[in-house]
Amino acid sequence: MPRGKVEEPYRINQRITGVRDVRVVGENVEPGVYSIDQARRLATEQNLDLVEISPKADPPVCRIIDYSKFKYEQKKKQREMKAKTTKVVMKEIRFGPNTDDHDFEFKLKHARQFLAEGAKVKAYVHFVGRTIVFKERGELLLLKFAQALEDVAKVEQLPKLEGKRMFLFLGPKVKK
Repeated sequence: MPRGKVEEPYRINQRITGVRDVRVVGENVEPGVYSIDQARRLATEQNLDLVEISPKADPPVCRIIDYSKFKYEQKKKQREMKAKTTKVVMKEIRFGPNTDDHDFEFKLKHARQFLAEGAKVKAYVHFVGRTIVFKERGELLLLKFAQALEDVAKVEQLPKLEGKRMFLFLGPKVKK
């Protein structure tokens, strides 16, 4: 295949090969099964293109339309679909095993804000050096954090230790 040439997703006009008959649909045309030559002639008479919509059907389904307009509509649909998909944002909140109450409340306020915006929250306790002996303290801190946010968040993963960090994942509650 030559470089720089884009492969078309649909076969049109003379590129529709290997078939004798096609089912034709479209505006200003009587739906039915036509020979490939007759279908091409119908499209040419209307200054439109014969586009193979469903090649796997028996016989293949073709539509008489303006191909450039059809391609434009397809791209527009894809753009709309892409715009509707939401991107999940993950916000991180870091604690130490000896986080005091004021710091905890401050981080709790931020977590509420993130969850209200629809983001997920990954809270973790980072154990530095010998603080790893306070694993229980870290787990209690994360459970207290999850309990304080239970009105706006649901726990997606309970506290789990991985290396020197203990993680807790929270997602926003679905509003009814």
